[in-house]
Amino acid sequence: MTIHSLPTQPQAEPYQMVARLSPPHLRPYVLGWAGFRTRAREPAHSSRMLPLNAATLIIDFTGMGPIVTGPRVTTTFSARTPWRHGVAFGLTPAGMSALTGTPLREVAGTTVHLEELLGTRAEELTGRLIAPASWADRFSLLEERLTAWLRPDAGPDDLIMHAWRRLQEPAGPPTIGSLAGELGVSRRYIELGFRRVVGLSPKEVARIARFQRTVDTWRRPSATLSEAVACGYADQPHLTREIRAMARMTPKQLFAFVQDTDRLTG
Repeated sequence: MTIHSLPTQPQAEPYQMVARLSPPHLRPYVLGWAGFRTRAREPAHSSRMLPLNAATLIIDFTGMGPIVTGPRVTTTFSARTPWRHGVAFGLTPAGMSALTGTPLREVAGTTVHLEELLGTRAEELTGRLIAPASWADRFSLLEERLTAWLRPDAGPDDLIMHAWRRLQEPAGPPTIGSLAGELGVSRRYIELGFRRVVGLSPKEVARIARFQRTVDTWRRPSATLSEAVACGYADQPHLTREIRAMARMTPKQLFAFVQDTDRLTG
C-alpha cells in the first residue's frame, strides 16, 4: 500500500488511517483504498504529496469537492490541505482509463476535479460514501461501484501494463534494458509506451516504486530505519540520496513522519 501525502510539520496528534488492498478481481485497476481522519478542530494544514506511480482519488466528507491527483516523481507541496475526513483510493494506469476514459498521462504531475472525469457520478459517489457508519461498509460500497463502472476494454495495451506491474515488484528487473529483453521488445518501445500511457519514463516509474516500497516498509510499527536499504538500494548512501531527492527530507525525518500514524479500525 502507498502513502499519498504527509503533513509538512509534526501534528498535535497522529493522523489516522485504515488501509485495505482491493479484492483480487479489481487489483489490475485499483491498488486499494484508505479511510483517513484528522482532528476536526485543527486548521487546514500544509502537506507534502509523496512520489506515486498511480492516480489517487480523494473524496472528503467535510465539504471539499472530490479530486484526482496524478503520478509524480518528486514531492510536491500544498500550502493548504482541506481534506480532513474521507476516503482515498489508488488507480493503476489501466484503472484510470477503465474508470474515467482518460489516460493516466493526462493527470501526471497535476490535480483535477473528479467531476471533470466522472461527471455526475463523482457527486453520486461522494454522497453514497458519506452515509455508511463504518469503513468496512464504505469499502464494500467502493468495491460495488467500481466493479460496475470499470470498462476494462478502455485500458492501455497489455504489454505496457505488464511492464508497469513488473517495475512495482520487489524482485522486478534490475534495468529497463533487461525488462525490454524479458518482454521481447526494444527499450525504445518500452520508453515510448510509458510516456504514452503513464506520462513518466520507465526509469522514473522504477525509482518511485522503490521509494514507495521504502515508505511501506517504514509503515510497520516494528520497522527500523536501516531496513529500507533492502528495498532495492545499492547501499545506505544511495538510499539517503534518493530519499533527499524525492521526498526533500532525510531518511530519518521521513521515517519519523511515516511512523506517526494511528491505525483506525472498523
